Amino acid sequence: MIPFLDLNRLNSRYLPAFHRRLDALVRGGRLILGEAVEEFERRWADYSGYSFAVGTASGFSALQLVLEAWKLSGKVREGDEAVVPAHTYVATILPVVRAGLKPVAVEPEPDLNMHPEAVERVLTSRTRVIIPVHLYGRRAPMEALARLARRHGLLLLDDAAQAHGAIRKGDGIARAHATAWSFYPTKNLGALGDGGAVTTDDEELARLVAVLRHYGQEERYNSRYPGTNARLDALQAAFLSEKLPDLDRLNARRVAIARRYAEGIRHPLVRIPPFEGDGSHVYHQFVICSPRRDALRAYLADKGIATLIHYPVPPHRQQALQGILEGEFPVTERIAREILSLPADPLMSDEEVETVISAVNAF
Repeated sequence: MIPFLDLNRLNSRYLPAFHRRLDALVRGGRLILGEAVEEFERRWADYSGYSFAVGTASGFSALQLVLEAWKLSGKVREGDEAVVPAHTYVATILPVVRAGLKPVAVEPEPDLNMHPEAVERVLTSRTRVIIPVHLYGRRAPMEALARLARRHGLLLLDDAAQAHGAIRKGDGIARAHATAWSFYPTKNLGALGDGGAVTTDDEELARLVAVLRHYGQEERYNSRYPGTNARLDALQAAFLSEKLPDLDRLNARRVAIARRYAEGIRHPLVRIPPFEGDGSHVYHQFVICSPRRDALRAYLADKGIATLIHYPVPPHRQQALQGILEGEFPVTERIAREILSLPADPLMSDEEVETVISAVNAF
């Protein structure tokens, strides 16, 4: 059996060092915020190339807290519009709704990411924010989106939940006003539970996010703003600090697996993404498309190869977004019918990779 992602195998190597950190945390008695969170925030800001990082409870809360902070500072207002991808996980869009903004979706380009031409077609006088997603680990066209945002006076908030390492210090790409991260266990940098962060070069935004995540309190027992409880747990921060030094190595293995898939998979009913080995794609997922996706998935399962679908139900078909996410999205619906994620576990053996390739080609 080839699992999709073996988290036990992936995380077990970090447990001895984490247990030492855990023992120090318990003995120190500071399990909420404190030094462990501050350490990870410093390290994540430095790694990703932003001036500030604020740990949050999840990627969802990271997105929502940025939008709420911009509302407090008067940069956005209730009912303003935020442009979002039509093809993404629903967790990109629900925070927009929870923050009181209206999501406006745009169809993806052939590479599955948001493109500025599609964004520009839906801009209105109420548009305030653009939220690209670096989907599956592939960097969105940030330079072009940043130029568009500057030209129209818009805020740029990118969802980098799947792109740890594709956006990092020294990569030279245009930066968003804020970036939201998720450290859900299956991410390229995954915690042992939920976790997230906001990175930004805006000191005032970082301050507001930090206040809002902790009941809106600037000082204890005195809530200045209607905040929430959305802190990064100290235990998760400690584990993430332990894993971070290994991120680049594991990403390099993901890229190597993707290269071999791109070289080896040859089937008339399977479309594979063009391989990108320039650092702009960290292959959180390796996705293929096939008009016979369900039959292919069943065939691979019969061969002992686990796969997943990211994502089977498009956001505009979600009951929670009925009457909110308006429009018709035929490209997104076709993708939902055809897309399939192959195993891209960075600890896969070369033999397992070749087994997957052979099975897809034999379908």
